[in-house]
Amino acid sequence: MAGLGTVGASLLQLLARRRLPLAERCGREIQVTAVSARDRTRQRGVALDGLAWLDDPTTLADRADVDCVVELIGGSEGAARATVEAALAAGKHVVTANKALLAHHGVALAEAAEARGVALAFEASVAGGIPVLKALRESLAGNAIERIHGILNGTCNYILSRMEADGLAFDVCLADAQRLGYAEADPTFDIEGFDTAHKLAILTSLAFGTRVDAEAVHVEGISSITPLDIRMANELGYRIKLLGVAERTRAGIEQRVHPTMVSKATALAQVMGVTNAVSIDADAVDELTLVGPGAGGEATASSVVADLADVARGAFGAPFGVPVAELAPLLRAPMQRHEGGYYVRVAAFDKPGAAASLVRRMAEADISLESIVQHRSPDAAARDPGGRSGAPVPVVLITYATTEAALRGALDLVIADGFVEATPQVIRIERD
Repeated sequence: MAGLGTVGASLLQLLARRRLPLAERCGREIQVTAVSARDRTRQRGVALDGLAWLDDPTTLADRADVDCVVELIGGSEGAARATVEAALAAGKHVVTANKALLAHHGVALAEAAEARGVALAFEASVAGGIPVLKALRESLAGNAIERIHGILNGTCNYILSRMEADGLAFDVCLADAQRLGYAEADPTFDIEGFDTAHKLAILTSLAFGTRVDAEAVHVEGISSITPLDIRMANELGYRIKLLGVAERTRAGIEQRVHPTMVSKATALAQVMGVTNAVSIDADAVDELTLVGPGAGGEATASSVVADLADVARGAFGAPFGVPVAELAPLLRAPMQRHEGGYYVRVAAFDKPGAAASLVRRMAEADISLESIVQHRSPDAAARDPGGRSGAPVPVVLITYATTEAALRGALDLVIADGFVEATPQVIRIERD
């Protein structure tokens, strides 16, 4: 094992607790023989007696008593990458929970594993304890998948859930998530969508048989979401979730991560707190939704053990479902060609012509509006009952299906007309 953080400690405990049942199921015992981590003195709450300790994790690959290297270091470069590459080069099986490593180097690592005839298993890299990769690779092999979308980051889902439940601002909920250990001291990787993008890139490859391409994912985070957006979503019958969406379109495979309005009637809308969920649209099963713990030591260790059991049984194949040579290049669908409904919030100056400008520019772009809501706060209305000050007032537009390019072009003209302040808030509405 390389890496003895929360997941590593939980993995040692789980393997010890399930030693005999695993041996019966696998036909052989799974034994931890050597470990590597940065700090020998750290108290981890697990016994390391009898285990070899290596300061350099790459040397795990050199040991005769190591058949499989479990990489739990994290990160796309440095020790994590070097450890996995060394293990594969030495003909050792590899199990990893490292989504960043796979998103950036998955194809090359899969080629190395195939060349040596060893496993590269990574169930724990996406959605923690939810067995979604195994479902895509094995259980849904007879299906043609059209779309996969889900809540893949517990930190963001917790923040958005708290904003809705308690009417709090984003910054307050983020600080609370950090206090509870749901968010890092530097939360950028989570709240700006990059963690979800890495996971989505892996899901896309397994769902559509394409080469992993994290750079092809359109990424937006949740830091711009306000309590007003949360309230408006509720009034309109939606919840806001940070979704990762991969979808087959006429223009290619669309990969996008962004805040999304989802109907309260959908399964994903019911997923609150740090829980993850993945919905798969396929021809034979229609829609399948998997819900469960998306992070945490025990949940992630559960997926690592599932991979170890497969390796012990010799039940492994091509890491991405088909040999790397058969993975198709990803034909990226431009985000400007995305089609769907939109929630648009603008700060419109409360003066004659403002509403007319909004409606006219949308009509010129052939964008049909489902509704227009002017949402003056009670405090603002009390201070200025006649709206004579001309101060900005939130106006919310809900559009019918249109393209990203048409909407952005119309909003550019609305801004140029001078009737709105600052940058409009745009949140895509995901179809049911």
